[in-house]
Amino acid sequence: MAKRAHHHVYVVELSSEVMLQPRFRKSNPDYITGKPCVYVGMTGLNPDLRFDKHKAGIQANRYVEKYGLRLLPSLYEVYNPMPYRAACEMEVELGIGLREAGYGVWQA
Repeated sequence: MAKRAHHHVYVVELSSEVMLQPRFRKSNPDYITGKPCVYVGMTGLNPDLRFDKHKAGIQANRYVEKYGLRLLPSLYEVYNPMPYRAACEMEVELGIGLREAGYGVWQA
């Protein structure tokens, strides 16, 4: 029986205030001022539900919990859904691509 593709990558826009956090700033030395700051993640849940869990503090990334503003589906919905292994790879590739474009990026 083939496994169904139900994993998703997702991108959360973070408040620019996240750049005041030393670890975030250090992880983004090539950040271009004015570009969005984002969190890139991967989940087996619907991205909307996963975002709600982050904001509620359930298995949350601290940057998303404190600075998360909204999902940015235009940056990820074309890829979803996908198998687990593909989602793991896409999470990394998407983060790298956004960082190369000057975004401030955090990945767990």
